[in-house]
Amino acid sequence: MLFVADRALTAEEICAAIGEDSSLVEHALEQLREQYEGRGVRIMLHGDSYQMCTAPEASIYCQKLLGLSSDQKLTQASLETLAIIAYNQPATRAEIERIRGVNSDSPFSLLVNRGLITPVGRGDQAGRPILYGTTSGFLAYFGIGSLDDLPDVELPEPQA
Repeated sequence: MLFVADRALTAEEICAAIGEDSSLVEHALEQLREQYEGRGVRIMLHGDSYQMCTAPEASIYCQKLLGLSSDQKLTQASLETLAIIAYNQPATRAEIERIRGVNSDSPFSLLVNRGLITPVGRGDQAGRPILYGTTSGFLAYFGIGSLDDLPDVELPEPQA
């Protein structure tokens, strides 16, 4: 199922499709994650969803095969914005701009278009601003298995 899915799947979705117990499916998914470690594909965990993707070390070969440009790097502004979202998700655009101290329209557009961030809900503040979080594409881009694998960092408190 992970091989043919065009998106991340939860264990519950897999359970519903195959009629198995969730603990059995979750155990099998964790075993698969371990088996694929160090191979050309990986099973990434994003929140409670699993997705099969290309291992970072194999990405250059896939790019060549598909005729994709490998020089499409993220800008410094996009990386800053992405780091803020990754460590503070869900986060509003206003919170991110307050932390960065500058307008973030361009980084947001780039990150959404690349599938690295996505709207995940609405905040409770006035105007119910859009909340953003990272995607499974974020995990694949950086070659990490889950958000728990992000390095520990001490972030300064946002200025009011």
